Amino acid sequence: MADTYLSLIIGILQLFLLVTDAIFYLVILDINCPSQNHTEFLLMIQVISFYWSVMGLVYSIQDEHLKTFLYALLSVVPDKHSSMAADSTMSNGQETASLDGEPAFKRPREGEHVESLHTLKEPTESGQVKSLRTPKEPKNKVTVVLGAQWGDEGKGKVVDLLAMDADIVCRCQGGNNAGHTVVVDSVEYDFHLLPSGVLNQKAVSFIGNGVVIHLPGLFDEAEKNLKKGKGLQGWQERLKISDRAHIVFNFHQAVDGIQEQQRQLQAGKNLGTTKKGIGPAYSSKAARNGLRVCDLVSSFSVFEEKFRVLAKHFCDMYPSLNVDVDKELQDLKGYAEKLRPLVTDGVYFMHKALNGPSKKILVEGANAALLDIDFGTYPFVTSSNCTVGGVCTGLGVPPCYVGQVYGVVKAYTTRVGVGAFPTELDNDIGNTLQSRGREFGVTTGRRRRCGWLDLVLIRYAHMVNGFTAIALTKLDILDTLPEIKVGVAYFVDNEPLPNFPANMDVLTHVTVKYETLPGWCCSTEDVRCFDDLPPQAQKYIRFIEDFLQVPVKWVGVGKSRESMIKLF
Repeated sequence: MADTYLSLIIGILQLFLLVTDAIFYLVILDINCPSQNHTEFLLMIQVISFYWSVMGLVYSIQDEHLKTFLYALLSVVPDKHSSMAADSTMSNGQETASLDGEPAFKRPREGEHVESLHTLKEPTESGQVKSLRTPKEPKNKVTVVLGAQWGDEGKGKVVDLLAMDADIVCRCQGGNNAGHTVVVDSVEYDFHLLPSGVLNQKAVSFIGNGVVIHLPGLFDEAEKNLKKGKGLQGWQERLKISDRAHIVFNFHQAVDGIQEQQRQLQAGKNLGTTKKGIGPAYSSKAARNGLRVCDLVSSFSVFEEKFRVLAKHFCDMYPSLNVDVDKELQDLKGYAEKLRPLVTDGVYFMHKALNGPSKKILVEGANAALLDIDFGTYPFVTSSNCTVGGVCTGLGVPPCYVGQVYGVVKAYTTRVGVGAFPTELDNDIGNTLQSRGREFGVTTGRRRRCGWLDLVLIRYAHMVNGFTAIALTKLDILDTLPEIKVGVAYFVDNEPLPNFPANMDVLTHVTVKYETLPGWCCSTEDVRCFDDLPPQAQKYIRFIEDFLQVPVKWVGVGKSRESMIKLF
């Protein structure tokens, strides 16, 4: 105790002498005006003396909290033999806490390097220490393929191409309302719930939590494609399904049809849904009374109770709804056994894939940007986020893990169902595009409406998604046209629209400004190199790139994998 008081007195005396000494020097310097170098030297001596005097004073303080705080302010690591380092724990054995709630300095292990508060470290596998505050570059990133129009752009073909060397192929949103056609070895496969990458025997296919799953539809789809060819053999061994994905029940599909009938009677027009129960299933999810895969594969008695409550809820809302609850429960019990081996914790599955050994991870978007529930031509949209944000929420992927985002653009525009369509061609050219392109919906078989390429619409999709490159599909469908028009601007009442309108009443009444480009009037179906395309076709592609300021990476001139021309 005496030593402590002595140290304190000495520190105070040092400060007193330092202050008086500094005043003396300043007076002398002010009178004699020595050289600049001399002045800086004297000031440096004063600063050093002041610093060590303060350190001596701090060392004498017994309050550990105050001492830790002062050391931190002075950015100095205390000596490991000091009283603070020697007494790193309180009497009750707990770690000493600093004023801001963080742990105080710990006694270093033998041979361990002591770091200051400003260089917090974490150990790595190699034993090295790496700063926790240094941003970490993701080990693996996901490559995303998204539709840039109203769907049916040919995403499945692009996904199939990229999935050939992928390790994981994911679906992140939608349900069996989506439809992708993939041709492999002259066999045409149709997918609605299964990721197109399931044809890759070496890749794992993953259905994420953002997808709503109709179990009869899932297993029926697999059986039908198994009969077409060998591509789906062993699909159960390479398919994983998130335990957080919601389930579409048969009564959801029945409700979808009833809602469409009600819209037709009340407003004279419906939304043109696929009647696959997607909207009602997402409604149950948002209302927080939906049932998930994890519910089905857990206690069936608990699941049954929840199912009966949900079925009654819809029957009360729609008196004309007829639900055979017992029959559907019996079917679901059988599907639960088939489903159980496929179910995994999706969050941990994706986390392990993203942070483990190097992998190529591909995400296959369903529907398209202009059908997005938030950014699409509402209300004529789907019920999920089919833009790039849906990748994060539908898989549990942090935004920093999103890598390349490829937008798939058809060389012209199509749309299924009702809703605004500024560049629609209700004439012979539209019929030509429809017949040559075989424009019928994969899911519903409905005839697709056809029109000119709308770059205003695609530019808007690019704003939302940030495409890194474009895949331009079905260029060969334009082979017979002597001239081709491209929509480049919208006008309303002869006034240009600066943005893509949110109001569908406005979009319905826009006038489109077109650029007319020459056609090439020859077949491109056998072309496999960009330089071999007709000059007019090359000009068409360059025009799209220049307008969007996004490069075209692939050009499709046919149905097979080989018909995708890679530009870079």
